[in-house]
Amino acid sequence: MMSVTGTAKSAVDSSSAQPADTSTSTRLEVISAKGVALVDIPLRPGERWCLAWNHSVTGIQVLDCYRFHEGRMMLERSHQPDFAAGLGHIPGRGVQVSDGEGGYWIEDIDEPVPGNRYLLRVGSKDVNHRIVWHDKVTSLSASVAGERVTIQLSSNSK
Repeated sequence: MMSVTGTAKSAVDSSSAQPADTSTSTRLEVISAKGVALVDIPLRPGERWCLAWNHSVTGIQVLDCYRFHEGRMMLERSHQPDFAAGLGHIPGRGVQVSDGEGGYWIEDIDEPVPGNRYLLRVGSKDVNHRIVWHDKVTSLSASVAGERVTIQLSSNSK
């Protein structure tokens, strides 16, 4: 487990939902191309988590934050501390607001993730793709850098 940055922790802890117990039927899973579960988190409605990574050019931490809402994985907001290559606000897709520290949040994106799943090519250890949920941080790059993973909601009960 890794330490949680203040920005990432506040992004996730803004939810009023408490961590679900292990019998909860909806789960956030990250599955490797070989079918190995790298992350398996029980979710309650309203619960939030973020995908964090370090920008490959500048090294700044970027966050894409999601919420479990009405059975859907919703991209809720994104934190970008700079206007580095590939980053930035797209007009009509959320609202850009200052983070008070020179960066910005794109709030109110509220886009459902199609099929409650997406594929990610995990970056190198320098990029350090990681899942942030409450006070837990799981580095995907530490175990499957360069590989494809599926990030998904699952309704399988444990």
